[in-house]
Amino acid sequence: MGKEVLMPKLGLTMTKGKIVQWKKKEGDRVQEGEDLVIIETEKITTAVKAVASGILLKIYAKEGEEVPVGQIIAYIGEIGEKPPSLSTKPTLVSEQQQGQSTRIEEAKAISEVRASPRARRLAKEKGIDLVKIKGTGPGGMITEDDVIRELENIEKGVKFTATGLRVKEVIPMTAIRQEISRRMVQSLQTMAQVTLNIEINANSLVKIKNEVESKYSMKITYTDVLVKVVAKLIRSHPFLNATLEGDQIKIIEDVNIGIAVALDQGLIVPVIRNADIKPITEIVKESHELADKARENKLNPDEVTGGTFTISNLGMYDIDSFTPIINPPQTAILGVGRIRKAPVVIGDNISIGYVMLLSLTFDHRVLDGHTAAKFLKELTEILEDENRLRAFLS
Repeated sequence: MGKEVLMPKLGLTMTKGKIVQWKKKEGDRVQEGEDLVIIETEKITTAVKAVASGILLKIYAKEGEEVPVGQIIAYIGEIGEKPPSLSTKPTLVSEQQQGQSTRIEEAKAISEVRASPRARRLAKEKGIDLVKIKGTGPGGMITEDDVIRELENIEKGVKFTATGLRVKEVIPMTAIRQEISRRMVQSLQTMAQVTLNIEINANSLVKIKNEVESKYSMKITYTDVLVKVVAKLIRSHPFLNATLEGDQIKIIEDVNIGIAVALDQGLIVPVIRNADIKPITEIVKESHELADKARENKLNPDEVTGGTFTISNLGMYDIDSFTPIINPPQTAILGVGRIRKAPVVIGDNISIGYVMLLSLTFDHRVLDGHTAAKFLKELTEILEDENRLRAFLS
């Protein structure tokens, strides 16, 4: 008997998935456990594996199509077996499309042309006859969107912005880009975010990073060093390893450090769990493996959830400093700028050394400025002291 392949639920908040690429076509033989289709969720792109061995008899969802969780997307059986038919197939309609359809249905034909001031101005600029346009606004009023649609009907294949500018290319937001957009807006709208900045003398950091790299004969990044140091230090600064739920501040037991990784389609944050108790060599190995999997779209949901504090390093892009946005439901994030040579004052002497800027953004609802400042100050002291830094990495 054949097996249905369903759109899996890969997280508590997942409601739909997008078909990116079928690895097999109808009629192909597949083996249980091999990659069958690549799907994209709001957080990750991953492969769905064949649930049985047999012939891929039917593909129900095309590439590019969004499918609700639990809906059949393929059927695997044997030659001669008839795959089930879908009597009804849910169609995902956006709220914007629903609203637009409602407005069109409610629009009434009237003898006098009624148009918004912006619609009139745009129509005049583009030489559009408002009489020929059916309005979709309240009571049949012609809106700016209606004029844009008329422009696109006149100039076939040409798209326009809301202000009537010609569009060179339209790039739909990927599910990952949409999720980043939603979460960053949510972060800024629901948290009282404050950022503290500090410049550190990075001479010891550069020296000890190179020393550890030579000791273990492995490539180590400054992010790897910071993951280890921050994870151990955060144990004595628990409010930076917390989450706010209602009117309760919940201090989290595990220290799971998220590392922001830039991808062409957006940003993703794989997580190193229990980083405070892992040796630096294991952190290096795990962080590099996670970064590679992120770039190859092979991360699984467990590897991008459960973070309690995030580090975002833009130093490789020669960025001196920036204001990082907290990754909900965490309460803090550390932004790391580039390490550069500059005049460094040590006592009463000036010499050429290395400096680096750190930016700590925290949720002021959970902790006050002095609490965040104490953490940043102690972190700076550790990074500037060879002996303390060496001890933290041992």
